[in-house]
Amino acid sequence: MYAVLYQFDVTKGQEEQFETLWQHVTEAFMIHAGGLGSRLHKNEMGSFIAYAQWPDKMTWESAKQKLPESALDNLQQMQESCNSITVVFQMTVQNDLLK
Repeated sequence: MYAVLYQFDVTKGQEEQFETLWQHVTEAFMIHAGGLGSRLHKNEMGSFIAYAQWPDKMTWESAKQKLPESALDNLQQMQESCNSITVVFQMTVQNDLLK
């Protein structure tokens, strides 16, 4: 299994829109591109942090190409609601004790 940790610095006032779009984009990755889901968190500094799981690195790298146009539109809107998006870590899962 492969995991990716993202940091989203969302433009003030667009947090609700971002969260809705993040959910739609995540669901599209799961339905169309082999994504295994994600969790969205908000840290004490106000940044959103997402942890996404994938079967492997290749599936993650090719996922965007498998999305339908509507999901790509949502992805673009989600990106536009952010001041910055950072891939903080790309990781191979070594041991998984989450329920």
